[in-house]
Amino acid sequence: MNAAVLVLLALILLALIAVIVVLIIVVGRRGGDARPAPVPVPRDPFGPEDQAGGDPRTLKAGDMIDYLGARYFVRGSVRLREGGFTWSEHLLDGDGADGVKVWLSVEEDPDLQVVWWTGRDAGLRPDGRTLTLDGVEYRRDEHGTATYTTEGTTGLGASGRVEYVDFERPGGRYLSFERYDGGAWEMSAGDSVPAGALTIYPGG
Repeated sequence: MNAAVLVLLALILLALIAVIVVLIIVVGRRGGDARPAPVPVPRDPFGPEDQAGGDPRTLKAGDMIDYLGARYFVRGSVRLREGGFTWSEHLLDGDGADGVKVWLSVEEDPDLQVVWWTGRDAGLRPDGRTLTLDGVEYRRDEHGTATYTTEGTTGLGASGRVEYVDFERPGGRYLSFERYDGGAWEMSAGDSVPAGALTIYPGG
């Protein structure tokens, strides 16, 4: 075997070694870039992402909701604030021929509480520690004054103040009296909405 052949074989061997070294370096770099999988962050089981039918805290005018097989549009919203505490009331398009108003309230105190309200005209006033409506006795729970702003159609001005008196009884049933900007008392009867009973369709 002459010297030229030996030189050629040596060059081929060196080229193969160089290719192998490059491959080892590239694979090593890729392996070094690999990061361990992130540890899952504990989730709040009552967080908005786990609300099966959407998050009631995001309701606004133009949204549609499905409740007990009936669908309603949110005509307008009232945002209320008392000190550092806030809550919302949403007027729905479920007004009947008799003009009865239907509202949905959403608040966190501290857990999420959603209540379905129907306007009532029973001649009652928020006097005393108890009231009886339809044979059911309610006990006075809260009394205060809040500021409010409105969105969409609510029948109220853009902003103002509201005095409220709330009554309740065990089982998630409520009476609420509200007096906007010094007007007449308006009474509504409410029932708690079970978790998952609402389906929300955002209006965009």
